[in-house]
Amino acid sequence: MYLGFDLGTSGLRAVLVDASGAVLAASDFAWPVDHLHPGWSEQDPTHWVAGCTQAVSDLRAKAPQEFAAIRAIGLSGQMHGATLLDKSGDVLRPAILWNDTRSAAEAATLDATPDIRALSGNIVFPGFTAPKLLWVEQNEPEIFAQIDMVLLPKDYLRYWLTGEFVSDMSDAAGTSWLDVGKRDWSAELMAAGHMRRDQMPRLIEGSESSGQLRDDLLAEWGLTGSVLVAGGGGDNAVAACGVGCLHEGEGFVSLGTSGVLLAAKESYAPAPETAVHTFCHALPQTWYQMGVILAATDCLNWLAKNLGDSPATLAERLPQSISGPSGTYFLPYLSGERTPHNDADIRGAFLGLDINSGPQDLTQSVMEGVGFALRDSLSALSATGTELKNVLAIGGGTRSKFWLESLATILDLPLQVPAKGEFGAALGAARLAMVADGRTISEVMTPPEVSETIQPRADLVSAYNDAYQRYGAFYPSIKEVLS
Repeated sequence: MYLGFDLGTSGLRAVLVDASGAVLAASDFAWPVDHLHPGWSEQDPTHWVAGCTQAVSDLRAKAPQEFAAIRAIGLSGQMHGATLLDKSGDVLRPAILWNDTRSAAEAATLDATPDIRALSGNIVFPGFTAPKLLWVEQNEPEIFAQIDMVLLPKDYLRYWLTGEFVSDMSDAAGTSWLDVGKRDWSAELMAAGHMRRDQMPRLIEGSESSGQLRDDLLAEWGLTGSVLVAGGGGDNAVAACGVGCLHEGEGFVSLGTSGVLLAAKESYAPAPETAVHTFCHALPQTWYQMGVILAATDCLNWLAKNLGDSPATLAERLPQSISGPSGTYFLPYLSGERTPHNDADIRGAFLGLDINSGPQDLTQSVMEGVGFALRDSLSALSATGTELKNVLAIGGGTRSKFWLESLATILDLPLQVPAKGEFGAALGAARLAMVADGRTISEVMTPPEVSETIQPRADLVSAYNDAYQRYGAFYPSIKEVLS
């Protein structure tokens, strides 16, 4: 048996799988995110430990015999978060999360430093880890002086599980301290960020063993023998493992809290000027590229909250099939934007509102705005020479047929929808545990069964293309107004 943990922004998901990869039981635990000031996003790491403990208790109750046979654990986690520890291994302050933009000025300074992009393969975005540490140095010098170790969120959970300071290549690639091509910490990048190598965890591949579950947890969880903990990875790389996205031309689009368009790469070919992320995959000598928008289903959640309704109800009021683009436009920049703008200060907007505009019109324009933003990512990926041939659609937003057909038509790409079941980052984490335990990548990292393929509406592609061209003209205008 194998256990996969996915440590997300709003909670933890755990799955227990058997040797065939079938999910036997699953558990979820939610936690809060603190937004003390505009642009801030923090979390208390004790929530991660509590969530893990609760999930284990739940799984043991659901499948006691199967849980007792666990051989290995895999980890997936939200990327970029800065978890700061002192010499005793105690947390110095709440973790600063991936969607925190307070360090925009520090990110710009780092990004303008010679050779930073060449070494890291990426723009230094405000959400990355290195600029967060520069912000701490400038604004919380007493905290900065005590830092003995910096861990990414899932690696703090690993530290609690094993007592080891270890990270993997895919997660470390989002720090701006890693030479992504060489898959190792870069002395030059760390020096630019005023950090030292001894403050960095040991690096391994995501499919390797990072250590053993602590003896006291073995006893507490009712396990015997040894249980290894795999390297794991950043959530998108591990989600790619969960859907078997490993080879050139394979990719997925994720309608989750944020929006992601990811393409697997068999070689390292960065193009930071496009604002596309080029990161190590969770598997050896493999990379991936992705465009990221900071708010996808978050936009629908925001609209639902302000309309006093639920996201599901808003989505259900739309028809099953599209009939053409809305005359109302929505810019989904509620938390700034990454690809292609790299703009922490830009904010969202509705344009073209009419006296007759109602909740259904607003919902449609929100879904289309997210789709147009993801087309920006597709254009950026295309500019790097990346071509997607096979695209899976995953994430909570895929429950809406209207949203899926809108997105397929906006991207002009067929979207494959996996059959119902577990296929995300928690399953990917369990799969990495299986490989760390001796299984082969080819037998474990298989794609899911496809329930249906959503084809672009050929009769509407031109209309949505025209709407996308108009959408593209709004960003510079809104930017000028807000400056």
